Amino acid sequence: MRAFNFIKTAASMALSWSLATGAAAVPLGEALQEGDAGNRAAAEAQQQVEQVSDEADRLFGEYRRTLQEVESLRLYNQQLREIIASQKGEIGELDVQIKDIDDVERKIGPLMTRMIDVLDRFVELDIPFLPKERAARMADLREMMKRSDVSLSEKYRRLMEAYQVENEYGRTIESYKGTLDANGTSRTVEFLRVGRIALLYQTVDMEESGRWDNESRTWVVLEDDLRRPIRDGIRMATKQIAPDLVRVPVPAAETVR
Repeated sequence: MRAFNFIKTAASMALSWSLATGAAAVPLGEALQEGDAGNRAAAEAQQQVEQVSDEADRLFGEYRRTLQEVESLRLYNQQLREIIASQKGEIGELDVQIKDIDDVERKIGPLMTRMIDVLDRFVELDIPFLPKERAARMADLREMMKRSDVSLSEKYRRLMEAYQVENEYGRTIESYKGTLDANGTSRTVEFLRVGRIALLYQTVDMEESGRWDNESRTWVVLEDDLRRPIRDGIRMATKQIAPDLVRVPVPAAETVR
């Protein structure tokens, strides 16, 4: 509007000056037309200025938003670099741990095999109770060690489980029916195991009782007066009567040097 007013004032002044100085008279209509043209030109120029100003504001706003996005991306990239650096450190630690695991697997595999050999030898030298069950357990352990689809931890767990089962035998009493092979004959008898200190048998008709002599690795027939205590022990093991003291033959203690 200032430009419009300036042009209008300049036109008025020019007209007054012309009249005052006696210059060649210009037709009034022509002068007014020139003034209107100047006004329109000024208005168009003002509109262009305003458009340019609006465009500049818009571009400046986009520039500020772009700067903010760039700053956000810079911070995000910095975080990613820190995360990547941390992950590289963790990968390095995992590589070391994997190497250690490989070393442990190479060492623990033979160790577990030796443990199975020791347990197998122990079962062989022990009193011969539950022979089929214990032999099957040892065979399963050896077969398991050959399998690649069984993890090392599972192999170790099952080996420790077998050791625990054998350990529990030493503090329990048990009775079961089985076949007694002695003197070239086979008979079905009832066995009585008292921990690992005694393995006894008794025929179903109670006519004969005996014990395992682990030193000679043979069965020894017992006196008739032990038939009743052994029968009571069998009934206690099968929970037919309440636990009580029972007299059973056990090997004499040896002096250990």
